[in-house]
Amino acid sequence: MKLKLKIKGKECEVEILEEGEDKVKIKMGEKEFIFGKEEKKGISLIQTSIPKRNFSKKEIKAPIAGVISEIFVKEGDFVKREQKILFLSTMKMENEIISDFDGKVKEILVKKNQEVKEEETLIVLD
Repeated sequence: MKLKLKIKGKECEVEILEEGEDKVKIKMGEKEFIFGKEEKKGISLIQTSIPKRNFSKKEIKAPIAGVISEIFVKEGDFVKREQKILFLSTMKMENEIISDFDGKVKEILVKKNQEVKEEETLIVLD
């Protein structure tokens, strides 16, 4: 999952690589960081600020609530990690949703113009 954060006024893209009960591994630029419950380098991780992910299941979930405006894949298609899957519109903005996994599209659980909730499963991959 990729997130955009503002740190000291500068926008940064952060990718969550792994998430566990007591730690999270992220990639920022070319560097990887592991944060635990304790404070590291003046930054503390608030566990509730990062959605829980189950990396054993290949599910593409809505990072925010919105409306599906375009779907770029169909069931049976093979997708690669970081491939554009669909557009999710929120507050008149198009959000590009990309796959976190390589795999075959097993099931598409949404349709164009459908409203979705945050963390709702959109697509399931094999």
